[in-house]
Amino acid sequence: MSVARSLALFVLAALFEIGGAWLVWQGVRDHRGWAWIGGGVLALAAYGFVAMLQPDGEFGRVLAAYGGVFVAGSIAWGMVADGYRPDRWDVTGALVCLAGMAVIMYAPRHR
Repeated sequence: MSVARSLALFVLAALFEIGGAWLVWQGVRDHRGWAWIGGGVLALAAYGFVAMLQPDGEFGRVLAAYGGVFVAGSIAWGMVADGYRPDRWDVTGALVCLAGMAVIMYAPRHR
């Protein structure tokens, strides 16, 4: 599987997980109702299936690498959905997390 396809799966997983958590948040904290909560639960379940499609068979490695995508994606989601304005430290931290993700997932390994 190419790195591009793997990255696309990480982005899709982030959309499902962050979007699902946001829908639950909206449903409960902002009193939008059970439809929002149910949609969030379904999106969170879909996240689990998408994450499983990564080519690496090591659950710990895939989920650790996904953590970097989650951090950067959460900041981006907040910007788009809630008008969050990250400062330079938020951006720097997200870039560090993405660099860590790249090392964990795509560094050459000798097996």
